[in-house]
Amino acid sequence: MRQKNVVVVKIGGGVLGNRDSTMEDLAKLQKQGVPLIVIHGGGQVVSDWLSCLGVSPCFVRGLRVTDKETLRTVVALLGGLVNKELVMAIQALGGKVVGLSGCDGNLLRARMKDPELGYVGEIVSVDASLLETLLGAGYIPLVAPVCTGLVNGEESLFNVNGDSVAGEIAGAVSARELIFLTDVDGIYDESGKAVPKLGRKEARRMVDAGLISGGMIPKIEASLKALLTTRIVRIIDGREPHALFNEISSEVGGTTIVAE
Repeated sequence: MRQKNVVVVKIGGGVLGNRDSTMEDLAKLQKQGVPLIVIHGGGQVVSDWLSCLGVSPCFVRGLRVTDKETLRTVVALLGGLVNKELVMAIQALGGKVVGLSGCDGNLLRARMKDPELGYVGEIVSVDASLLETLLGAGYIPLVAPVCTGLVNGEESLFNVNGDSVAGEIAGAVSARELIFLTDVDGIYDESGKAVPKLGRKEARRMVDAGLISGGMIPKIEASLKALLTTRIVRIIDGREPHALFNEISSEVGGTTIVAE
């Protein structure tokens, strides 16, 4: 049975240093009966570890170029260390949470997005049944953005952009809202002013015109996909204390994207 009124939350890597507030918000909202699915990033953690290994991070249109050795680091950190630290933090606050990745239960299947990017996946299918089971049992599914797919006929792991994962999952469960907790306070127009509200067409125009760049591009692409079934998408500054709880209680600041 599909859970209604699900809120999908993407916690960006730049927000993970603000864990106390965000984890408190998740635990509190769950206790208030808000069904939550959380997708986490951790790109800065990965970059820091790669730097220690003498590997310089490389990004194309906001996506990390991922060779086989980088893939091992991504999977180990996002599917392991980062995911389990977040699980531990939420449980310590009384929350009920299960950490998993897109590999588990065939949640996410992908294909290679672009050979230039290496083992970066483009999601081709979502099986949300495991998420529905966990939500029905009263848990927060906490999803790490790695998954599986075929490369030359053989199963392979993929690094998948967390924003893309959030958009695909929000669309698959017909979420009532998709919230990006990021390290900026919304989208800015060509004059440098924050944009409080955008329609899908205007958001697409801004991307195509080069007014949106870097890590914001995957967020917009994910938003456009999610809005096929999701009512609204919100991009807010997750560094603000209790940004998530305040967002659910009353939308303040940030940028809202709607289907029109």
